[in-house]
Amino acid sequence: MLQPSAPAHAAPPPVPTAPRVVVMTDFPPLDVIPVKACGPASPRERCSDPDDIQSMVRLLLYGNELDIEGLVASAATLANVARKRPLLELLDRYAQVQPALAQHDPRYPAAATLKLRTWQGLDGAWGTPKFGTPARPLEQLLGPELDTEASDALIRIVDRPDPRPVWVLGWGGSREIAQALWRVRQTRSADALARFVAKLRLYLVARQDGTTDWLLAEFPSLFIILSERHYMAMFSQSGPDPRLTDLDWLDRHVRRGHGPMAAAYPASGWDPAATGQQEGDSPSFLHLVGALRGVNDAERPGQPGWGGQFQQPDPSRNHWFDHRQGDKAILRAKAQMQAEFAERTSWMRDVP
Repeated sequence: MLQPSAPAHAAPPPVPTAPRVVVMTDFPPLDVIPVKACGPASPRERCSDPDDIQSMVRLLLYGNELDIEGLVASAATLANVARKRPLLELLDRYAQVQPALAQHDPRYPAAATLKLRTWQGLDGAWGTPKFGTPARPLEQLLGPELDTEASDALIRIVDRPDPRPVWVLGWGGSREIAQALWRVRQTRSADALARFVAKLRLYLVARQDGTTDWLLAEFPSLFIILSERHYMAMFSQSGPDPRLTDLDWLDRHVRRGHGPMAAAYPASGWDPAATGQQEGDSPSFLHLVGALRGVNDAERPGQPGWGGQFQQPDPSRNHWFDHRQGDKAILRAKAQMQAEFAERTSWMRDVP
């Protein structure tokens, strides 16, 4: 008996499930003054590290593949204040280019949707001796009177009846997710806390406030990736071909002639003399983008991927730290990362 023939054109593979993402960012004003360019008369709230703007521009260009459920303004700038207004101003620019992006993929979220998902954290939380500042005492970072709209929103997001885990990306400290966990531990049963913790995935860029060590000590089962060195592989001076990330490349492919959002991409990080790409926070979401490309499994940080490679020193604790080869994983992927970046910015080329 003849068997039915296979269809001439096989069905396309299913689109990978978009990861749920919340970003906690020490986001500066769009007219930021790099720290090393600030003088005594410079407005303190404008003095900061511009690299979060760089990373946020790239992140929004992946809004079609990442389910961005929250943007949290954590304490930033030399004034150490949390202000969501700069994030909203960048989203105003995103609103101007979103229609062009949506022509390439209708999954790009509306700017109005992202604005409703933007929250503000606690002033004064940033700082650790690692960055040359005193750490604020833990009792001033976590406690019954220290909930914010951001920590409350994080609890609501994790509580949603969605089987996907929530990836919380810490670009400027872990205070807001730490306060959310403090609140849940104080108000729920041990089983309910365990269910809450099991839904979380944290990727933290350095120990930028005093709550990171608290999370590591208090929650052994909490999935934490802590990158303390790998992120520097994103810098323009890193890699076999620095021309892929220098200011000339950025001017040609990003900053000039690619619409108002890309025009907001700063020319440097905190040192204006070191021009080009910094983006130390981008590996946190590139870890997920690489997984969507099949490069790595996001749930297995021991694999090399676009966000680095990590090791688990203590198998009894679900905590992952830099592997000695982790920066090389990022460097190997840089050419592909930049090719995708240039392709996505080209979608905005004709936006005035």
